[in-house]
Amino acid sequence: MLLDDDFLLTTLWAKRLYHGHAEGMPIIDYHCHLDPQAIWEDRRWEDLSQVWLRDGAAGDHYKWRLMRANGVPERVITGEAEPYERYLAFVRALERAPGNPVFEWSHLELRRVFGIDLVICEANAREIWDRANERIAEEDFSARGLVRRFDVRCLCTTDGPISDLRFHRLISEHEDEVGFRVLPTFRPDGLTGVDQDGFAAYCGELSRISGIEVRDWEGLKAAAAQRLDAFHEVGGRLADHGANSFRFVRVGEQEVARTVATALGGGAITSEQADAYQSALTLFLMGEYARRGWTLQVHGNCLRNDSSVGLAAAGRDAGFDSVGDQADFVSELARLLDAAQAVGDLPKMVLYSLNESDYLALATLCGSFQGDPAGTLGDVRQRVHFGNAWWFCDTFSGMKHQLTTYAEQSLLGNFVGMLTDSRSFLSYPRHEYFRRVLCHMVGEWVEQGRLPEDEAWLGGLVEDICYNNAHEYFGFFS
Repeated sequence: MLLDDDFLLTTLWAKRLYHGHAEGMPIIDYHCHLDPQAIWEDRRWEDLSQVWLRDGAAGDHYKWRLMRANGVPERVITGEAEPYERYLAFVRALERAPGNPVFEWSHLELRRVFGIDLVICEANAREIWDRANERIAEEDFSARGLVRRFDVRCLCTTDGPISDLRFHRLISEHEDEVGFRVLPTFRPDGLTGVDQDGFAAYCGELSRISGIEVRDWEGLKAAAAQRLDAFHEVGGRLADHGANSFRFVRVGEQEVARTVATALGGGAITSEQADAYQSALTLFLMGEYARRGWTLQVHGNCLRNDSSVGLAAAGRDAGFDSVGDQADFVSELARLLDAAQAVGDLPKMVLYSLNESDYLALATLCGSFQGDPAGTLGDVRQRVHFGNAWWFCDTFSGMKHQLTTYAEQSLLGNFVGMLTDSRSFLSYPRHEYFRRVLCHMVGEWVEQGRLPEDEAWLGGLVEDICYNNAHEYFGFFS
């Protein structure tokens, strides 16, 4: 039966571990793209199309990609199509998607959020639509209600340095009423893009919000540090760097200062200057993160906005990205971590690659930077994590690959678990999916005689991976 109580749980031990330990654990969603304003205002929706597929300019680009592949016009996907037309187009696309994780996720969303156990197909489309819309009209169906429904204790949004953090402050001041913690994550894309149009204007905005004039490299660093303090004051404990590609180039401070002066003056920046500036800025920020006890996430090796036509038609984050192919991504990252560790500035880190061919290299890189061999950083259990299967790797086979690699190269019992990386309030069943895959895999190892039949021990490890490790490692509640 489709998505029955034991789906993906193919052994007795998998069932015992999931139902007895994983299923009831709370959630910490330490990386997502939910809108804090929508949480503060307790957003509501008009119909299934709006909450499931497209809400204003935002939506679920995983679903949009499938619709495009099925020949659905862009007008229907991201344009001003009628809600039912958009919904029906998605239903028809999903009927062509066996094996795609969106097929299983969408059915999970329908069951867990709406209580509807029908197969998503054209024959059932109208009944699903009507029943889901009845549920959407109920008073508890709202942004906060959905987060509380899945027992999310903390979620971390993604925010630029020039964010005023207004809604995070409001939520923090009314946390008992909201029912969960919402913390900002420092995402410095606007600062790293020294070679991009608008860099000088962005630094002007940074000056305004920080109160520190960004006229040069020293001013930029001081303003960035002020923003980190502002994030920290409202509970921020995470940074996230999008290293779509990364080259570590080490130059002196004077040369970095000249690059910043050129960029602020509107001059052209070479690719090597940009790499050197980004390396210097990242090292500076890593030291700031380490001093504040923060964790740095690095998401890398992806291609953004592959289709210029698609970008022009639908904008960024609309499903026109793909897996990167920078062959030396991990070795360049290794040079960054080595430089930070050498001066005692290596923060806690979670490293992700969108390219599965990086998995073994990335997992072993993490192993090289555990502990505190020089006695300058302080001991941290699993200082550097090999991050979960992310984005295009966020599949049944991708999760098993990541978990297996982590286990074979480090201590799986220390892993900080799943995140949604989503803009949709319906995405929390993805944590269930991950937990089922985790228990499926551990259950197989027990059946194969690779692990002892010790439920207390195994169940404790599963509970740690699902929630406890993230709670301890990130320090969101301290």
